[in-house]
Amino acid sequence: MAAELLVLIVLPALLALAAGWDLASFTIPNFLQIALIGAFLVFVVATGMPAAAIGGHLLAAFLGLVVGFTLFAFGYIGGGDAKLFACVLLWFGFTNLVDYTVVASIMGGALTLAIIGLRHIPLPAFAIGQKWILRLHDAKSGIPYGVALAAGAFVILPQTEIFRIAATL
Repeated sequence: MAAELLVLIVLPALLALAAGWDLASFTIPNFLQIALIGAFLVFVVATGMPAAAIGGHLLAAFLGLVVGFTLFAFGYIGGGDAKLFACVLLWFGFTNLVDYTVVASIMGGALTLAIIGLRHIPLPAFAIGQKWILRLHDAKSGIPYGVALAAGAFVILPQTEIFRIAATL
């Protein structure tokens, strides 16, 4: 029951919070990544995940952190996005690493094109007083890639190993 709650409620809620926070402020607070890691540790205990599987999940997260911070160093994504990517890979492990990365990349491309397109359209009067909308509409601002990372996770979650594990307990 705990594993199901973690996969069906806690993980999606934390990802939704990260996406919303990134959309509104272009930041993803560290406490969300810490909560994702903590929830994964509880999932490990609740499912009795074998040590070899835990190692695979940790290695996938480390690889995600290396790739994420490389992209951050080149200015392609923010530091919070890099950490969120690693946290999602901690949950998904190597089994779903490629699927997740491809889907999140497609979502990121779609999000980028949508925001760039919307930046060419004048804001309606009601939106002009909203600081977060002004920031999002500013062509000098980046793209809140945490939204794409969370969306990618939502898309593949039902096909993941952790979903199957939680469903069979």
